[in-house]
Amino acid sequence: MSTGAPAGDEPACSIERSLEVLGERWTFLILREIFAGRHKFADIRAALRVAPNLLSARLKSLVSAGVLRTMTYQEPGSRHRQSYHLTQAGQDLRIVLAALQQWGDIHRPRSVGPSGVRRTKSTDEPVRVGFVTDNGGEVPASDVSFLLNK
Repeated sequence: MSTGAPAGDEPACSIERSLEVLGERWTFLILREIFAGRHKFADIRAALRVAPNLLSARLKSLVSAGVLRTMTYQEPGSRHRQSYHLTQAGQDLRIVLAALQQWGDIHRPRSVGPSGVRRTKSTDEPVRVGFVTDNGGEVPASDVSFLLNK
């Protein structure tokens, strides 16, 4: 995090800059659906039961921010449409989504258990989100401080 003078009107804090793109409730739910393999507007809308104008605005915002990219497709007998796919910036949000899910499982648990689990693709072992050093050592969250640059 930085509290230094921003360039122009750009917030100095990377958390604030991130929230300008990601800080709306529907954003992470849309991303969850795309991570789950739903790329078509109609499929995302049906899964979330969200108003089409709201979904359209959020998708447009995510494309504009470089989190998603569009690809044109056409089903037989229909007009061309856009599908939505993660860019590298979008793929990098996987850990953020996993951290939100993990936090919710711990602090906002469902009575019937978690709605999903995180596992490795290669060994099917459960995984959790945490802090690691550059050398790969795990660090307890209580041992991590956020330092402000001046």
